[in-house]
Parts: sequence; C-alpha cells; structure tokens
Amino acid sequence: MTAQKPREIACRILWQHATGPAWIEDLLHSTLERASLHPRDRALVHELVCGVVRWQATLDWLIDQKTRGRRQKPDLRVLLHLGLYQIFWLDRIPDHAAVNETVNLARQHGLSAQAGFVNALLRGYARERESTRLQLEVLKRAQPAVGWSHPAWLIDRWQARWGFEPTVALLAWNNAPAYTFARANALKTDPGRLLDRWRQEDVEYDFGRWDWIPESLVFQLKTHPPLARLGTFQDGWFYLQDPSTLLAVHALDPQPGDVVLDACAAPGGKTMYIAQRMANQGRIVAQDASAARLGLLHDNCRRLGITCVQTCLTTDPLSADFDRILVDAPCSNTGVMRRRIDLRWRIRSEAIPRLKAEQCDVLDRVAARLKPGGRLVYSTCSLEPEENQQVARALLSRRSELRLQTERELLPFRDRVDGAYVAVFDRALG
Repeated sequence: MTAQKPREIACRILWQHATGPAWIEDLLHSTLERASLHPRDRALVHELVCGVVRWQATLDWLIDQKTRGRRQKPDLRVLLHLGLYQIFWLDRIPDHAAVNETVNLARQHGLSAQAGFVNALLRGYARERESTRLQLEVLKRAQPAVGWSHPAWLIDRWQARWGFEPTVALLAWNNAPAYTFARANALKTDPGRLLDRWRQEDVEYDFGRWDWIPESLVFQLKTHPPLARLGTFQDGWFYLQDPSTLLAVHALDPQPGDVVLDACAAPGGKTMYIAQRMANQGRIVAQDASAARLGLLHDNCRRLGITCVQTCLTTDPLSADFDRILVDAPCSNTGVMRRRIDLRWRIRSEAIPRLKAEQCDVLDRVAARLKPGGRLVYSTCSLEPEENQQVARALLSRRSELRLQTERELLPFRDRVDGAYVAVFDRALG
C-alpha cells in the first residue's frame, strides 16, 4: 500500500462531509468498514479526518491569512485543510511529505490548475512553522473561537458560567481524541475471563475507577484490532460505553424484578446496563421515537444475551405503571463534543430552548406512570443549565408528588469523562 492511500481515503471522506448532511462519525465508520487497511493506516485516516473537522475554524484562519479572505471551492479547501493539519498538528509527518502528497492529490482529482497554489501556500507555511505556531498560541487567548476552533456563542456562555481557564480546559478536552471505554457484560462473563480473552485478542487495556461504577466493570481500551471483529465483541462479552453514561443507571438503582421504563432508550447503552443491574430479571420497557434505532437496540440486546427488554415506539400507549423510570432526554449534546466531532458546527443557540421544551414534554408524558414510592431519573449529556437544572425545577413546579433527592453534574474539565447531568426524583407514597 502506498503512503498516499490513507490521505486519499481521508480526502474523500472530507469531500463527502463538506457537500452532504451525513455526520462525520458515520462516514468514517462506513468507509473504514469497507476498506482493507493496516491498523496504522486506519489510525492515520481517523486522525486526519477528525483533526480537520475539529480544527476547521483555525485551518480556515490559516488559509485566509495567505489569501486575503478569498474563499476557495470546497474540494480545494479540503485539500488545504489536510496539508495544513499535517504541518501544524502531526509532527511525525515530514513537511515535504505533507506538501507533496497534498499536491499529488490535487493533480489526481482534477485540480491540476490549482496545484501550484497548493504547493506555494503549504511550503510557505512549512518555512514559517514556528512563527505561525506562536501566532496560533496567541489566538487561543485573544480569539478563542478561532484559536480553539469552537463557535463563539458557546465559548461566551461557558466563560460566563465558569470563567476563562475552565472554559479553555473544556475546549482543549473537546479537541483531543476521545477515549474508548468498554463495559464488561456480567450476564455473559466476568472481568477475569474477559481480560484473559482480550490478551489473546491483542487488546491492551487499563483499569478505570469512578465513584459511581464498581471496580473492574469499565476498562479504557488503549490499543486493539477493529472492535467489531473481536470474538469477545461478537459474543457479547462487552459493550462500548463512556463511564459518564452509567451515572444515571447508578442513580436509578434498578433491582431484580422491577418494572422499568427507559423512555428515550435507543441505541440502548443505559437500557442494557439496567438489565445487567437487574440480573435480567423483571421487565424493561424501552421506548424511542425511531423504529430503526429500536431495531439497533434489539440487536444489541440479543448480542448481550438480554431477554427482559420489550421495545415500543414513543407514540405507543403505556399499559403499566413503573417502579422506576429513566428519561435520558434528547439534548444539545454539548457534554460529548469530544465524541460528536462535527456537532460544534451544527448546534445553534436557538436549539437549546426548543430542546428544553421537548425535555419537559417527555417528563410530563411519563411522570404520571410512576408508582407511589417509585423513582424517576432525568439525565442528559448537555452542559447547559436550561436543559438540566432548569428542567428539573420546572418538573417540581408541575408535579407536587415528586421530591428532588439528588442531582449531579459531570464536567469534562473536572471529572475527565464526558459531560452529563443526573437528577433523581422520588414519588411520595401518599
């Protein structure tokens, strides 16, 4: 395989992303599943694609400095992004390789007329690398939206809440590669057997410790072959899941024999951990608005050996009352921008009040089905108070039978996991 192959694949993914509605994670996954690449080349494709999308605003600034703000066609701009990302963010790639391969890509894909321009811009920056890096560091404080490649409106609201330094720590977190975590499936194996098989499968892992998760349940995967091809994955011995997502289930505290509603369930990570906590004994009703996503949840349950889950659409009537209800509500996802790589370029400030109204509607729909003495947990992966604390207070104002027991917020720059909010309500017996 030539050294250019990963760059060409990355370029094609980014061209698709620039001209279509698909999320970059979906494009990456579907492309890499079809490609026959050495693990090192897969990693390079992933690094190039994710890095270019994360640092898009900074890369645009670099281009604009040399072109006086003139805009280029999307395919040419993607090539410049790729070359500049390699020069300024990938020290292991020599400048001449970054420049030459980018110029070659231009010539191979109908951009021969622009090859000289690409060559000149990239070589110019290669010569000015150190002085430009100093400029980029200054930008991080003077113009953080450009220097950290995030929307200015998000930075403004975060800085107003936490101050400058915590906001910068969050921006740095969002721009770093996400960790991969795996939760052991106790319904099929135990941690010792799982780790033995991982060692045979060339999976390198580390132990994780969080106060809301039992020891030896969640592991950070450091290096591994493609996960979907592992026997332990196919056999349902583990499920990929960030530690933050388990906080809501820990707070729900489901017990064997409970009747549980997971009101916004798909793709099912929390549903399956609820089933594990219940030892697969009882009944879980998993609702979602999307039939396709419920199909994915059903497939995941089958792989993990879970039989206590019944799926239904959000529009289907509920025929029972519940001991415990989880509402993991659709939200802005601002706590998981490290994973949702192009979310920062899609989310709009006006979405937050709209989402707040939807979250309140979901809670109103299901709260009446909570049994006296039952527990309702509301959770999001948002960092925004409108979607978190304000929704919890609004629910209390509408449902006098509920009492707020606890609430907790996980902040990436403090807790070193994805952002999350969890509020626990109990219903009075009387």
